[in-house]
Amino acid sequence: MHRPSFHRLVAAGALALAVLATAAAPASASRGTAGGARTGAATVVPDTSVLSVRGAGPYRIGARQQALAAAGLLSWVAPQPGCDVVVAGATGDWAGVILLSFRSGRLAEVGTATAPPRSPAGASVGMSWDDLEDIYGGRGRMIHNADGDPAYVVRAGSRVELYTGHPIRAGAGYFQAGPADFVLRNFLRGTVC
Repeated sequence: MHRPSFHRLVAAGALALAVLATAAAPASASRGTAGGARTGAATVVPDTSVLSVRGAGPYRIGARQQALAAAGLLSWVAPQPGCDVVVAGATGDWAGVILLSFRSGRLAEVGTATAPPRSPAGASVGMSWDDLEDIYGGRGRMIHNADGDPAYVVRAGSRVELYTGHPIRAGAGYFQAGPADFVLRNFLRGTVC
C-alpha cells in the first residue's frame, strides 16, 4: 500500500498551516501583477508565486543540494534512511510554502500544500478535478495509483506537474513538479527507494 513518508506528512501539515495564514492575507498580496495590481478582467500570477516543472524561485529542478545549502536556501534537511533521497525545507519567501526533495544530491521535486503558489497555467492546491480539467484540457488527465488514489497529471516533456488528492475533500491537496521518473513514479509505485 502506498503511504507517504513521515517527513512528507509533517511537511504537508506545516504547509497546511501556511494556507491559513495565506487565506487571511488580502487577495492583492497573492494574486495580481508583480506589484499586486489587477490587469483588466484577468488576474496575472506573479513570477514569485509560480511553481512549475522548472522549480520555484531559486529552487530550480536539477540544482545541487550543496549549492542551495551554501547559499542559505535550506532551512532543514532530512535524509531518508537507506536511500539517496533527502527532503528539505526552503527559506525566505518560500519557507513553509514549498517542500523540496533531492535525489543523488540534485533537486528532483518541488511540492506544496498551499495556494499560492500556482502553476504557470493558474492551477493550484484547493481546486477541484473539474477545475484542473478546465484549465488544462487535453494537456492533462486523471490517473490513479495501485491503491486507487486519484491524481491529475500534466506532462511537459520529461517532467510533470502532479496534483494529488486531499484527505478530507475531493480535489487537489498537494501540487508537485519535477522529473516524471521521480514525481510520477513516487505516486504510482511508492517511494523511489
